[in-house]
Amino acid sequence: MAEKKQEDFVVSDRRRFVEGELRSDLPASEEENETPTAPPVQPAASVAETPKASEPPTKAPAAEQEMPEPPTAAEQQEQHDAYRASGKKLEEMIGQSGARRQNLPEMTFERLVEQFYMTALIQLGAIRHENEPPAVDMVGARQTIDSIAILQEKTKGNLGDREQRLLQNVLFELRMAWIEITNALAGAAAAKSNVGPAPDKK
Repeated sequence: MAEKKQEDFVVSDRRRFVEGELRSDLPASEEENETPTAPPVQPAASVAETPKASEPPTKAPAAEQEMPEPPTAAEQQEQHDAYRASGKKLEEMIGQSGARRQNLPEMTFERLVEQFYMTALIQLGAIRHENEPPAVDMVGARQTIDSIAILQEKTKGNLGDREQRLLQNVLFELRMAWIEITNALAGAAAAKSNVGPAPDKK
């Protein structure tokens, strides 16, 4: 009986492969008995479906997918030429229609800053049409001023002295105006809240 138990223990190692190679010492009778009891192989369809289940984690984040690849240099040049050609056609159409043609100056960095500056002044109520009350938009003015600050930060090192001074002066003036108007509005609101209703006369 002891010998039989030892035999059973040796036979219980039913690995068909050892270190990736088929065992040569496995008896034929055991190979036959082992075939039906081998663990079922996963169907091909299930294996194919496994990557699908794991697809979402492998996808790139949404932030990376939002930004498309930039156009090539050839595409940008082609678009630039088409844009200028379309501008010329528009000028010809305006001239042929007899409409008064406005000779707009070429856009430069200084003119871009001036446009931001004028927009902020309108939002602060410093510029308005005749016979119209000023329309103050403090939130919009702050966004315009912050846009100029971003422009200054992103163009650092690429501006001439004149352009740099223009940005500094514009930002300083607009920020001071914004602070003054904000303080005035806050003071008016505080004064209004401190004025209580008139006492009842008996």
